[in-house]
Amino acid sequence: MAYALIALGFVLALNAAGAVNFAHGDLVVLGGAVAVLAGLWTGLPGPLLLPIVALVLGATGILAARIAIQPLAARPPEATFVATIALAAIIEQGLTVGLGAAPLTAPPFAGSGTIDIGGLALGRQPLAILAVGAVLVAAVWFLLERTQLGRRMRAVSSDRYMARAVGIPVGRYVMLSLALAGALAGVAGFLLGHQFLVAPTQGAGHMLKAYIAVAIGGWGSVPGALLGALGIGLFETFVSAAVGDAWASAALYVAVLAVLVLRPQGLFGEPVGRRA
Repeated sequence: MAYALIALGFVLALNAAGAVNFAHGDLVVLGGAVAVLAGLWTGLPGPLLLPIVALVLGATGILAARIAIQPLAARPPEATFVATIALAAIIEQGLTVGLGAAPLTAPPFAGSGTIDIGGLALGRQPLAILAVGAVLVAAVWFLLERTQLGRRMRAVSSDRYMARAVGIPVGRYVMLSLALAGALAGVAGFLLGHQFLVAPTQGAGHMLKAYIAVAIGGWGSVPGALLGALGIGLFETFVSAAVGDAWASAALYVAVLAVLVLRPQGLFGEPVGRRA
């Protein structure tokens, strides 16, 4: 579910900007870092820290868009690629200087320990990740499919020129999509930061998983990104349990290559003009 949140934010930013935001993985790490600092400064429990992280990273998503995406909207996508890669490096180095290179632990969302359900001892934090992720995915689905705001966001993603022609303020909805993408990335970083720690160099790994999920699901497809991310998480979990983490990573990339060889357009097809 954490991968699903990361991939969902990634594809929302991709569709809004028309180019890959290579700083998205570092926004995940930044969300974890904000949770660490907010927890130290305020002492608030996890459920109260979550909206703080979401708001800060939503604002950061808007700032990133104004710095590295919107000014280059009329340029070829390669210009945005380079700008967002530079932004990712700035975030990583800034976190390294500000917090140090040693991994930090974010506060838990639901406390430590386990809950016994039907004779199974299930960790509180993994259950919290599952529950929060499911609620947020459902909320984003409702926003995109059942509200006028979401329909306008989808219209801008599909054809911004036609959306502008019918009176939709394209820039406003692009910024809204990028703010939502940043908030989802930040929440994912917060949820992962307790179990898997927060380190400045984790951004590239998060970015790679999101990119793979979108490529498998179909470039630009929101349902495809979600299913691709969930598939990656399930694959890693069960293969790691069977053969270990190193073999699981290798097997994942072999499986990705096999899927793309058999179906290059991804599971849900590929909208024209979304290739990168």
